[in-house]
Amino acid sequence: MKKMIITMLCASFILCGCGVEKNVKKEAVKETAAQVATDYSVLDSAGMGWGFVKKKGHAPDISNREKEMLAKYDGYYIDENAEKVMYLTFDEGYENGYTSKILDVLESTQTPAAFFVTGPYLENQTELVERMIKDGHVVGNHTVNHPNLPKQSVETVQKELSGLNAMCEEKYGYTMHYMRPPEGEWSERVLAVARDMGYKTILWSFAYKDWDINAQKGKDYAFKQVTPYFHDGAILLLHAVSSDNADALESIINCAKEQGYTFKSLDELGNSQ
Repeated sequence: MKKMIITMLCASFILCGCGVEKNVKKEAVKETAAQVATDYSVLDSAGMGWGFVKKKGHAPDISNREKEMLAKYDGYYIDENAEKVMYLTFDEGYENGYTSKILDVLESTQTPAAFFVTGPYLENQTELVERMIKDGHVVGNHTVNHPNLPKQSVETVQKELSGLNAMCEEKYGYTMHYMRPPEGEWSERVLAVARDMGYKTILWSFAYKDWDINAQKGKDYAFKQVTPYFHDGAILLLHAVSSDNADALESIINCAKEQGYTFKSLDELGNSQ
């Protein structure tokens, strides 16, 4: 009799879990943060700048220590099992007039992307953020004030992340699930805090010096900087303030698709077969 009751209860729990999964997802960040009690004082707080030597046609070489630390704390710089798949991401510290064009290209080519935004961007670029969400793109957490996170206290890191998400939920009804550390500066402690708050930390396996708005060199230059470095599972980082990127984006996307690549949303990260 006891076995029968236990079996029925287990079956009921499984069925209920399937039925409420979508409703629970939105609260994942807050619930996870409340339930986890990590001792951050024992974790390494030394800042680590994210950098590497690019390799044409291949993923960059990353140290085993970095790989292990990212894997431990839900961090990604690449989708290691994704053949002919790439992820397109943009950093949005401020608006320079090109995001609308970028969104137009993404719409016309049916390409998903992720936009990592800051507090001022959320506050001042309502129409663009609303369009990102409406078009099905990921809006990621790039902190409220764009500080160097390893140099901040645990409490400040939590406030930078939770503050931006609260702003996004209140203004747009959208919950953030991905975080990118400003300046690519991270530490074990920062990764742990982000994970405990329910975030996946998203770094990148390709980037180039595109953020200097006074040193733009034309769309052909951008195309030649990006396309030779396509590789399986790549997370591409582009800055939306770059006129070169905006002008070259359609050609970059078409070149990738001609080579057999598919662009996927970060929501599919790690699920590639």
